[in-house]
Amino acid sequence: MHQTLPLLPFLLFAIVASITPGPTNVLVLSNSARHGVAATVPIIVGACGGAALLVLTVGIGIGDTLAHHPDVQRAMSWAGVLWLTWLAWQIFSSPAAGVEIGAESKRPLGFVGAAGLQLVNPKTWMMALAVVSVFAGHGAAQTRNVVLLSLIFFVVAMPCMGAWAFLGAGAARFIRSPRLMKCFDRLMALVLLASAWLSLLG
Repeated sequence: MHQTLPLLPFLLFAIVASITPGPTNVLVLSNSARHGVAATVPIIVGACGGAALLVLTVGIGIGDTLAHHPDVQRAMSWAGVLWLTWLAWQIFSSPAAGVEIGAESKRPLGFVGAAGLQLVNPKTWMMALAVVSVFAGHGAAQTRNVVLLSLIFFVVAMPCMGAWAFLGAGAARFIRSPRLMKCFDRLMALVLLASAWLSLLG
């Protein structure tokens, strides 16, 4: 019997999963405020692509393997939180500087870094496991559904993360001075740190 893919419920899930605050969105916001929207596009594409690839990877069998190895899951979660903690410290300790879009300063995270972040981000793993277990179905159609869900998630996540980039660029208009930028960086670092540890403890 052909199983219908629950598109509308999944679209709502993908929007909520992509636009709610989390480590990746905080980094998008912070990088956009300092470097501008255009410089943040590789981060957005990398993060969305990495998350979609993770959904695909979990759907083709790694999710089942991880379910039988909780120690591996725990180690991956700790590795992710420690890396995010290091990123938070880098943001917190960045030198005070006024915002000049396009000026040379500390390099943004980049495409590869953002994609790799999804592999160690506990929130992304939980999202991918939820997609496969709730929306992909079972049987012969599961692989096809997982591929389709991965593509849909990528398309939905792009504008959601883009909204965070525009929010960061808008905030930069009011934090041009070095002192205000330093306060903003430290606030973003603390939010990133909190989101990382809450995703582990939650």
